Amino acid sequence: MDNDENTYANSSSFRANPREGAPFQRWKRPSRAAAVCLGLLCVLLLAGIISLSVYQRNQSTSYNNLTKERDQLQKEKDQLQKERDQLQKERDQLQKEKENLNKKIKGRRCPEAWREFEFSCYYITNEKKTWTQSSEECQEFGADLVIINSKEEQVFINGLYQTKNNVWIGLTDSVTEGTWKWVDGTPLTTANWERGQPNGNNGTDQDCGEIWNRSGLWNDEKCSIKNKGICEK
Repeated sequence: MDNDENTYANSSSFRANPREGAPFQRWKRPSRAAAVCLGLLCVLLLAGIISLSVYQRNQSTSYNNLTKERDQLQKEKDQLQKERDQLQKERDQLQKEKENLNKKIKGRRCPEAWREFEFSCYYITNEKKTWTQSSEECQEFGADLVIINSKEEQVFINGLYQTKNNVWIGLTDSVTEGTWKWVDGTPLTTANWERGQPNGNNGTDQDCGEIWNRSGLWNDEKCSIKNKGICEK
């Protein structure tokens, strides 16, 4: 009987205490917490992966934009270098032409009976001829009827001739009535006409330019009239 009581007592000592719960119940709550933590960790990891992907995409876009801008800047730099080289080439060419011109100026001497002004030589023909004949005579000297480019040149020319006669200049509108051009084909830009001149557009065929001795101003006259001419070369 004593043995049975001891056995019953021992078995009673292994009976689960209702307050403490069964063994598997003590492990159930930690397992749920771990699952929740693992779920949160997965969410955070997914969010990190998404953020990293967005960041990498933005970085890639920025890099591509920077590459395009770099290529564009390089292209503009190359274009500027070409323009700089072209300007340098043109400057060298102008410098060379300037040096050649200075050499010509230093070595220039107008022929006898010719007068020098700035870079040109001037001569008044001896005989009165038509405008065309005067132009041809000037060409025989390697020149042509004078082309007047400035007021200073006009003043110089007015001082060349001391005669009561008018003189031919290299100006005509024989090609197109009313359109005055110099003998080299350049259009008239600065004129020195006498008041009321030119008036040859009234059908009088006054297609050639002359300088009036009495005023030093220009007049249009018939090319068949005979005057002395002023040559320039």
